[in-house]
Amino acid sequence: MKQLFLFFATFFVAATLLAQQKKPLDHSVYDHWKDLQHPIISDNGNYISYEVNPQEGDGWLYLYKVKTHQLDSLPRGRKAHFTPDGKVLVYTIKAPFAQVLHLERQKVKKDKLPKDSLACFYTESGKWRKFGQILKVAIPEKSSPWIAALMKESNPKKSEKKDNTPKKKTKKPSEKTEKGVLLLFNTATMDSTGFRNVTTFAFSQNGKSCVFSVRPSDTTNQVIVLAFHTGTKKTDTLFTGNAVVKNVAVDEKGEQAAFTFSTDTVPNKAFGLYYVDLDKNTKNLVSGTDFKNLRKGWAISTHGKIFFNKAGSELYFGTAPKPLPPLKDTLAPLEKVSLDIWTYHDTLLQPQQKVELKKEKKRNYTAVYFPKENRLVQLATPQLREVRINPKAKGNLSLGFDNRPYLKMTSWAGQWYKDVYLINRETGKRKRIIRKVSGNAYLSPNQQYVAWYNVQDSAWYAYSVKTGKNINLTKTIPVAFYDVLNDVPNMAPPYGMAGWTKNNRFVVYDRYDLWSLDPSGKQKPVNLTSGMGRKKDLRFRYVKLDKEAQTLPDKMLLSAFQLKNKKAGFYSLQIKNRNPRKLLLEDYAFRTPIKAKKAPVIIWRKESFRVYPDLYVSNLNFSDARQISHANLQQKNYLWGNVKLVQWVTFNGDTMQGLLYTPGNFDPAKKYPMIVYFYERYSNRLHRYYAPRPIRSVINFSYYTSNGYVIFIPDIKYRVGWPGASAYNCVVSGTEAMISRYPFIDRNHIGMQGQSWGGYQSAYIITQTDLFRCAEAGAPVSNMTSAYGGIRWGSGMSREFQYEHTQSRIGGTLWDKLPLYMQNSPLFFVPRIHTPLLIMHNDKDNAVPWYQGIELFNAMRRLNKPVWMLVYNGQPHNLSRRADEKDLTRRFQQFFDYYLKGAPEPKWMKQGIPAIEKGHDFGFETERKKDGQN
Repeated sequence: MKQLFLFFATFFVAATLLAQQKKPLDHSVYDHWKDLQHPIISDNGNYISYEVNPQEGDGWLYLYKVKTHQLDSLPRGRKAHFTPDGKVLVYTIKAPFAQVLHLERQKVKKDKLPKDSLACFYTESGKWRKFGQILKVAIPEKSSPWIAALMKESNPKKSEKKDNTPKKKTKKPSEKTEKGVLLLFNTATMDSTGFRNVTTFAFSQNGKSCVFSVRPSDTTNQVIVLAFHTGTKKTDTLFTGNAVVKNVAVDEKGEQAAFTFSTDTVPNKAFGLYYVDLDKNTKNLVSGTDFKNLRKGWAISTHGKIFFNKAGSELYFGTAPKPLPPLKDTLAPLEKVSLDIWTYHDTLLQPQQKVELKKEKKRNYTAVYFPKENRLVQLATPQLREVRINPKAKGNLSLGFDNRPYLKMTSWAGQWYKDVYLINRETGKRKRIIRKVSGNAYLSPNQQYVAWYNVQDSAWYAYSVKTGKNINLTKTIPVAFYDVLNDVPNMAPPYGMAGWTKNNRFVVYDRYDLWSLDPSGKQKPVNLTSGMGRKKDLRFRYVKLDKEAQTLPDKMLLSAFQLKNKKAGFYSLQIKNRNPRKLLLEDYAFRTPIKAKKAPVIIWRKESFRVYPDLYVSNLNFSDARQISHANLQQKNYLWGNVKLVQWVTFNGDTMQGLLYTPGNFDPAKKYPMIVYFYERYSNRLHRYYAPRPIRSVINFSYYTSNGYVIFIPDIKYRVGWPGASAYNCVVSGTEAMISRYPFIDRNHIGMQGQSWGGYQSAYIITQTDLFRCAEAGAPVSNMTSAYGGIRWGSGMSREFQYEHTQSRIGGTLWDKLPLYMQNSPLFFVPRIHTPLLIMHNDKDNAVPWYQGIELFNAMRRLNKPVWMLVYNGQPHNLSRRADEKDLTRRFQQFFDYYLKGAPEPKWMKQGIPAIEKGHDFGFETERKKDGQN
């Protein structure tokens, strides 16, 4: 205890002089605090780009030159990409924020607002070129100086680009389609070609061919499909006729293309599919005349992605039953019936069917076309809806998944099961190989094995394609491959899989280390990290630097996280020698590194509570790290708190960890109010940075510590059947431990705040103790007996599963465990509450039924206990509108300041805001408390 107090005292002495020069954060700083976003690095590692954007307003795009350390800034730049040679940074210029805001205030329609512009910045010369308003852009992934962009056409008559589009007159079109100018631009020679009235396009990865559709006139139904070849600068006509073209695809080499089309004139069109050999300019009707090559009554789905495999030997697309004609509305409003019929036969509840209706209408089933053989194979069907295609895979096998037998039980089971099938893509033949898998299944690169985790016996298995046998590969290993901290009444999930090696072994994780498993079961499992993780309390995980790699590299980069002291960093691992080598291990949190494709250069970010996650560049060993961004230098002008990892023993005798944040102007001789926040386990977030910003539902730790608050966040360990008592055991014991350990905490001014699951626990805890001066409960479940059978409106699912098997942790049905449902429900203990409570529960909450907050509010109101409820109209579980977020941020602070700091009581708390004054009076004004009032 003396050492801990000495830490705070020492920190105070060192920071006092600086603190006197600084000011606390206030609500005016939010729009000036910036976010570093979308960092990228060129393939050759010579250039880095990233955005720095304010929370509202115009940001900057930066270009950093690695060799010269030169930094260029581009106003309002975003969505940047380097050309493969790194010589050009292609980006969009966002429309000025003030201009867009002004037009929105004038109620200008969204489609009339200014669009982003396209720009090319030349990294070596510093020159740049700007184009018109952009709709879509494509940059070849392979070496090519060409880019393709679809631009908004503001005035076709004044277009500067040459229009090479053929024009013919035909009949009036049956539907409107957004059109623009397709710009094909050579970034090296500055040559460009433009095509007007383009509706959709696709550009090959090597930049050889661009295929696009054109509708020449709004008064015709004619469509033309063209192919522009960048090498010859010639344009071929692939198709012309009265039709609608939706999807276009080109293979990687720019030698083949495909597009969907329909000649129907009705609103709900049936589409066919053409395959085109671009070199020969020949095409095949894949779907066949009158769709004869497809299932009877089926057509090509425009909602399915059309793509070629890497080799160009297979074309994938989606099929579906032909759309039904639209219903004719011939009834008067009084004659219409609006009805949902719920039955016990339904595999999904009606609310879930409604949530998924849009997705269901777009459902399509994967099929494959073999161009050389002119042959089509239907892979997915209504009986096997999911087939996973790896475009880079070699061999003719894929995995299919069928969850239909288990859909109904998802309402209460807490596990999402599926059967796994092996599918031969050449024949369409399928075989069920695994039943009732919870999680994923992985096909080996040589397609001889399928690996998966079995939750029933907590083991990794492999299925042999040759023998049809399943082999338990981890039964002889004396460590757990499941989450050992799992404390919900459900089977624990695995720690996961890193991937397959080149010699077709697959690598999985235990809590600490990596294990290599032989899927044949002949060779013993190998601990690739030699048990170092377990010995040193390090959690190792593979970091994938090559996003296109199909197998694990011989030399792996591992992330490392020390579970007890929360240090993090990276290790290097040679698979052959199994000896992890430390590269970096510090008191920071690290973001996933990004590697240049063709150079040993990486960019990465590190952060702590006091250090914003700026961007760094280094070699693969992190030995020459250099910070290249400084996004929030203004932080030095503000009071900023500190955080420490703390530990205590609960009432039940468990040793737990938590986080204690102290104020930015900390003086150990003073008394500070404290707010206790919690949600499951939080201590692993010791080094997370929290930018000052309006809140969606949870207090901002940086803001409150800057304004003189201590924040305590305890981890919680749960007992099945007793979630409320478990929270009380950890939260209250931890709070009392902090109060007794640190005299600077004012024990008479302790507040509590929780959202969702944390909101429930806040509501429960105040029925068991008067320790807290005030509390806030966001979207709390107050009555588990009524919430149990409710609906999670965001997914449409029943809430039963979460009480029986997941977060709510009761562990049984309402009729089997009724006493536990009641004993864990705050509503039944409202007479015990003496703590003023603020509730936020929005009327469109998509997770916790709104009536849960209403039940608690009405009960406390009936008993004349201090309670307020904030209901943001039309808002979900967590706020999504910035204006509402700013409003909530201010009300939270006024609530806590009133009870914990003795600040004046605002009008909205003292007397409320009548509905008739809604929007006119926000009630933020305050009156000074009377002397002696606490």
